[in-house]
Amino acid sequence: MIFHIVTIFPEIFSSYFNESVIKRAREKKLLDIRIHDLRAWTRDKRRTVDDAPYGGGAGMVMKAEPIIEAIARINGKKARKKKTKTVLFSAKGKKWNQERAKKYAKFDELVLICGRYEGVDERVNKFVDEEVSVGDYVLTGGEIPAMTIVDSVARLLPGVLGNAESAADESHSRVGLLEYPQYTRPEIIEIKGKKYRVPKVLLSGDHRKIANWRRAKMKKAD
Repeated sequence: MIFHIVTIFPEIFSSYFNESVIKRAREKKLLDIRIHDLRAWTRDKRRTVDDAPYGGGAGMVMKAEPIIEAIARINGKKARKKKTKTVLFSAKGKKWNQERAKKYAKFDELVLICGRYEGVDERVNKFVDEEVSVGDYVLTGGEIPAMTIVDSVARLLPGVLGNAESAADESHSRVGLLEYPQYTRPEIIEIKGKKYRVPKVLLSGDHRKIANWRRAKMKKAD
């Protein structure tokens, strides 16, 4: 899969995408992340990407033309057979969740548009497939949502996780359920005279009992 991220802060992604699971997946050519500087599609000497809102109001609004041009140029290079989705991050967008991540994992390419300032010219919506929100709170821009989508989708791609069962058994892998409690060595931890033990069933070696215990301990998501 190829992830295209359009942003005015291309360097913001360097650290996160060059560590851990994402780094290994990129090295194995399991996915490709291409960062595009939106200013490359501006047409003035100052490389302007924002302007004052019509009707007045605080802050600035991202201009439509550079974003529309970016979308056209990125999508215009694709073969017709490729399955692509173009996404704009927006507070009024559809809520991001695991089920949506599974759907996105079926695409060949994702184009992620990162807004900034007070928002994006509404006319951009005519050129995207979907608006997405990662939660009911305000962020400075779409860069963190872009990292969220890349991370949550990437781990669902074949070969990205070392163990395929990791994605199958974790939180939200089943709608509305969170993962069961996890424990590791040592068996007993003593802190301030109080002992904290691993549940005996996990030490039993009885896989059926362990599976039943884990199912019983899975909690419903809020």
